[in-house]
Amino acid sequence: MLDIENLTRLHIGPVTLSISDGEVIAITGPSGSGKSVLLRAIADLDPNEGRLKTQSGARADMPAPDWRRKVAYLPAESGWWADIAAEHFKDPAEVDLESLGLSPEALEWEVARLSSGERQRLAFLRLLEHRPDILLLDEPTAPLDAENTARFEARLKRCIKAGISVILVTHDPEQAARMADRHFVLADGQLTEAAHV
Repeated sequence: MLDIENLTRLHIGPVTLSISDGEVIAITGPSGSGKSVLLRAIADLDPNEGRLKTQSGARADMPAPDWRRKVAYLPAESGWWADIAAEHFKDPAEVDLESLGLSPEALEWEVARLSSGERQRLAFLRLLEHRPDILLLDEPTAPLDAENTARFEARLKRCIKAGISVILVTHDPEQAARMADRHFVLADGQLTEAAHV
């Protein structure tokens, strides 16, 4: 569950939106319309105004790192701060590499040798370690081929079934139709619900 009330950031908003447990919201819109800006504001990565809360509590009542663990943001290009992939995980032995078609040795590889698709799938698994309430996914399958997109969506459906709510930014209308319960378009700073996915 995520309640957003009067969220504003730069040219975006005010946005008011409620998302139920296990619900998927797809957001589409022209390039440069602010979809990534909106996700970063929800994750409290950039200065913004508004009131937000999940089942774990209100954003205003918890430290920013705690909020970001519960409201987890996967950017289009993930950040890495250590040389070896395993160093980015709390418990590498528990990482479900197989579900995303990754080699059992992938965690021992240098981040520099990972493809963009491998980095994206590992970054998603890294988010899941924190047991988030909400997933904010910014073009998560853009670097993936069709087979790995299907794996990613299957793994995401497991999260949804477990009650995690999802905001999915995508340029792929077919993905929005497959995955989302509701579809919104961001244009001119305003979020408008589409007639149907």
